[in-house]
Amino acid sequence: MNTTPRRILATSALPYANGPIHLGHLVEYIQTDIWTRFQRISGHECYYVCADDAHGTPIMLKARSEGISPEELIAEFSTEHQADFRDFLVGFDNYHTTHSPENREYAETIYSRLNGAGHITRRTIRQAYDPIENIFLPDRFIKGDCPVCKTPDQYGDSCENCSATYVPTDLGNPRSVISGATPVERESEHLFFKLGDFQSMLEDWVRGDRFQPEVGNKLQEWFDMGLQDWDISRDPPYFGFEIPGETGKYFYVWLDAPIGYMASFRHLCERSGLDFDEFWAADATTELYHFVGKDILYFHTLFWPAMLHGAGFRRPSAVFVHGFLTVNGQKMSKSRGTFISARTYLDHLEPEYLRYYYAAKLNNRVEDIDLNLDDFVARVNADLVGKIVNIASRCAGFVHKRFAGRLGAELDAPEMYCKFIEGRTSIAAHYENRDFGRAVREIMALADQANQYINDRQPWVIAKHPEQAPELQAVCTMGLNLFRVLVGYLAPIMPTLADKSAAFLGTEIGTAGSWNASTEPLLNHQIEPFKHLMQRIDPKAVAKVVEASAADASADDPSDNTTTIEPIADTITIDEFQKIDLRVARIDSADYVDGSDKLLRLTLDLGAGRRTVFAGIKSAYEPQQLNGRMVVVVANLAARKMRFGTSEGMVLCAGLDADGLWLLAPDTGAQPGMRIS
Repeated sequence: MNTTPRRILATSALPYANGPIHLGHLVEYIQTDIWTRFQRISGHECYYVCADDAHGTPIMLKARSEGISPEELIAEFSTEHQADFRDFLVGFDNYHTTHSPENREYAETIYSRLNGAGHITRRTIRQAYDPIENIFLPDRFIKGDCPVCKTPDQYGDSCENCSATYVPTDLGNPRSVISGATPVERESEHLFFKLGDFQSMLEDWVRGDRFQPEVGNKLQEWFDMGLQDWDISRDPPYFGFEIPGETGKYFYVWLDAPIGYMASFRHLCERSGLDFDEFWAADATTELYHFVGKDILYFHTLFWPAMLHGAGFRRPSAVFVHGFLTVNGQKMSKSRGTFISARTYLDHLEPEYLRYYYAAKLNNRVEDIDLNLDDFVARVNADLVGKIVNIASRCAGFVHKRFAGRLGAELDAPEMYCKFIEGRTSIAAHYENRDFGRAVREIMALADQANQYINDRQPWVIAKHPEQAPELQAVCTMGLNLFRVLVGYLAPIMPTLADKSAAFLGTEIGTAGSWNASTEPLLNHQIEPFKHLMQRIDPKAVAKVVEASAADASADDPSDNTTTIEPIADTITIDEFQKIDLRVARIDSADYVDGSDKLLRLTLDLGAGRRTVFAGIKSAYEPQQLNGRMVVVVANLAARKMRFGTSEGMVLCAGLDADGLWLLAPDTGAQPGMRIS
């Protein structure tokens, strides 16, 4: 681990100021908070800033529907968001808003510098327009019949039924979500950021280990396709900043949203005396990290660094990307009560339960994590109460009853204590690399050893023999010192447990710079009477969270009062299923794909012709295993252009878990081209 003090600024993506924080959002904020807490505990100078994303058409329209001004709306949500984050122990150094003087200043500065350098161009475009509300309509504010599968009531950019993507003009029977009117097309001149001007710089910037491998591969796909100009202007009415030098043009919300990182830090600088330029100047030697979800990768890895570089500011040191949250293996659902707001959770459960569970699941890859509610209860109760807190509760009582709260002068097993202290090096490396799940596994393995030590030494048996008092004191002193080490390792995840344990033991745990400082054991030391540090989760409390979330959803949509059988996945109709053309195919050849860690190139015989399919089965099969094998293929899947070539279908596989993939195969006697029905 790097022991030289570092200067670090970290951010999380800005939550949109028109709705509550939910458990899916919290994956990112808890992840960032754990990482920044660890940096401070390790002795580094680390700041964590964020803000509400407060501009755009949806906020303007929501404020209108509630009969208040946009400023009033974003103020209400800012108060709500900050309370939720605070109660989940997310320790921002500054929380601001993009509707601020600082954000206007930097948005105008960046735009003016880009424009002055020739990186802004103009173009007349045609857009959907609401003739009743007199407003240009964003794609998501238009609905109609999907042009592919004809499903009604689909958004203007993609179909939730068949996943097709398109432009709003392709919709059948289009209507404005705002007024219900049929949109008309109107021309408008817009301003565009010439992202392609920065392709060479960006390709050079992304080299090395700045990004996770999955992110690097995706970026290369975008580079291969060529970077396109980005529309950065919007027409009135619009809630946002007007573009300087223009009449009736506003900055698109995605231009000034990431600039909110700079604005929030500037706000912190003004009240704390920090030097803004030391963190944002082009030659800054400090570190800058963004934590974001995979859905906003394009903005943070292409537009944002290009804008910064073009305007004379520094680029991020790295962008850390995470996946989404599922609940009980499925997408969060209001009807199932698994679309859970932060406040609904906090009304029934302690925040550190969720912080620990997320940490135990998080790694440094772009993978979705699952909140399995039964596993959540079992894991928290077993690990935190049954293992960690149990160590203290088994030893503290003897220290107070027999030794007036005084720890002994020596440890019963000093070599074991040294082994626990040595564990801080690898655990620190896991925290640094955002592989929190591995850190948790190592901590819990040590907790198992500590509990086994207490089981073997049996202080409750020693206590029956007064003449063995020195041995009893040494054993309990040992146990409490092991507990102190373990809680110190968990401090970035569980700051409240660390604070309570520190008060009980009369020492510092989890404070700035304490990671390497608190290695000496507590000996001849006075402790306070033991109090319960954590209660077990009652499964009934989790059930109440689900019930309350379902009730909230029903209140949002009072017509949704039907009772359905719980599906294991999103349901489709028989008509929809019959559109899928499943065919038997024979693999004529299989080959590795240069530059891909997952794909094999398959040449398939479908009876009436051959097709090339790229399949992500490299981890399970060698090419020579597949020649001549019969498989099932989705024959009417639209071809997909990839940087390795065009994939003309999909072979079907089953996957039990991350350790196994199995190709589905037809029964004996099936021939290429046969349709499966």
